[in-house]
Amino acid sequence: MNDDFIEVYDGVLSNEHCASLIERFEHSGQVVPGRVGSGVYPELKDSGDITISGRPDWRDAETALNLAMLAGLTAYVRRYPYTLIAPLMLQIPDPSSGALRRLHSDDLSGMDEATLGALVRQVFVPGSINLQRYRAGQGGYPYWHCELYPKDPDAQTLHRHLLWTIYLNDRFAEGETEFVHQQRKITPRTGSLLLAPAAFTHTHRGNRPQGGDKYIATSWVLFQRAEQLYGTA
Repeated sequence: MNDDFIEVYDGVLSNEHCASLIERFEHSGQVVPGRVGSGVYPELKDSGDITISGRPDWRDAETALNLAMLAGLTAYVRRYPYTLIAPLMLQIPDPSSGALRRLHSDDLSGMDEATLGALVRQVFVPGSINLQRYRAGQGGYPYWHCELYPKDPDAQTLHRHLLWTIYLNDRFAEGETEFVHQQRKITPRTGSLLLAPAAFTHTHRGNRPQGGDKYIATSWVLFQRAEQLYGTA
């Protein structure tokens, strides 16, 4: 078992659901060149993308993908409780006294799914989802990058805590998500979910698929805005 904070959860979406998303993608007429933080640079990232968040015709897909991600995120937080605890001084009622006390890592292991899921949703918010296609022998994201960058007037990109990817197909060679410091390559498997930290410690790239196009859904787990977490003064 790896302790590198890179987790893969198999079967979060069925093969049929993944195939349906690919078919919708191809027939949508909405595909545009993929962007990086500063714009369209195909030498850094060569893909066809659709940002489905905020589109009424994709709302069902967005909901299904976020629910699949949330199930994996709850398992991730259970394994790595400081994902949730370390950045915030969260408090819960003590079962014996009722008085508020700081949340400990051991508390998470004993929480039922509903309670932990509610806590996760209180602290985090899903990011905007992109569906992406990487053409065989051509597409990829070969530039080593992380998911945090400061070129954002609203600083939303600095609220990114985790990255996630759901692989929608696997009938190709190579095309792994590769992490430089961990010296680890994640092989795409249809319906599997990848979760990893968004910061420079998990700098990564998307290798070029061979023998078939690669399709993914990808986004981030962000902290709620400060006024949502702490209220306004």
